[in-house]
Amino acid sequence: MAAADIPNPNPNSRPSSSVAKRSSSDSGTLLLGRYELGKLLGHGTFAKVYHARNPLTNESFAIKVLDKEKILKSGLVAHIKREISILRRVRHPNIVQLFEVMATKTKIYFVMEFVRGGELFRKVAKGRLKEDTARKYFQQLISAVQFCHARGVYHRDLKPENLLLDDNGDLKVSDFGLSAVSDQIRQDGLFHTFCGTPAYVAPEVLGRKGYDGAKVDIWSCGIILFVLMAGYLPFHDQNVMAMYRKIYKGEFRCPRWFSPDLTRLLTRLLDTNPRTRITIPEIMENKWFKKDFKHIKFYIEDDRFHRFDDFDLQSPEEQQEQRRQQA
Repeated sequence: MAAADIPNPNPNSRPSSSVAKRSSSDSGTLLLGRYELGKLLGHGTFAKVYHARNPLTNESFAIKVLDKEKILKSGLVAHIKREISILRRVRHPNIVQLFEVMATKTKIYFVMEFVRGGELFRKVAKGRLKEDTARKYFQQLISAVQFCHARGVYHRDLKPENLLLDDNGDLKVSDFGLSAVSDQIRQDGLFHTFCGTPAYVAPEVLGRKGYDGAKVDIWSCGIILFVLMAGYLPFHDQNVMAMYRKIYKGEFRCPRWFSPDLTRLLTRLLDTNPRTRITIPEIMENKWFKKDFKHIKFYIEDDRFHRFDDFDLQSPEEQQEQRRQQA
């Protein structure tokens, strides 16, 4: 499934499972009596994303509304459950947060953090960034990716369009629709699903012989860093197959305004051999990366990660009927 099929919850821009109770009010539709749906932010094949707010606190949210019938007919229930499970695992200051999941007979609702600053892509589209700004974003990206990998989660579609900026100018990783977890790894210790965005995909994914999820994320981080600093892609061609050949061979050049330290780091990040490609611990010790780096200190108040089963996707009436049948 393409990532665009289910839209980013923040196109502009306390985990628990519960059910949605819809009621009408003059100010709009209320979900669970506390989320007031606002304007449509974006839509895809299976979902729409709305701005929402809590009328009591005036806090903003992004609510992704999925059509349950379409999901069932398309066989995407397992995909949705995996995405929910992943979002519950990766609660980090630089990752868009899932607060709640709700359901009615016809809809599933993801209550997500609303990130006001929009996509990093839109910022880069205006021109390349200053080195210190690019470094800050890259440091925050690596912090988020390191956290994901430590929890057995591999994003597999990292790109500026999936990186959002909040009111403080801090980076937030979003859209885990193509992510994978450790228990999906085959007996050879590798993933085999061909996925990602062409310009950001690692050469070993193109080889279709299996790949390490952590290594392909690091490659994508390298592409992102290059784009932030150069204002264009390292591997580009109007013909996708020609671009893939460049990626596979590692044919790129760093522009003259890149510092020697940055060039050396990018050469390690965009190493076509995943075995010798730089690792996250090595990135953390890199001279260019370490400048002004601030370790993020945070704690998780509620770290209840539990299995998300079919029951969680049911409406109150469906849950009651299931209890009756099991009695």
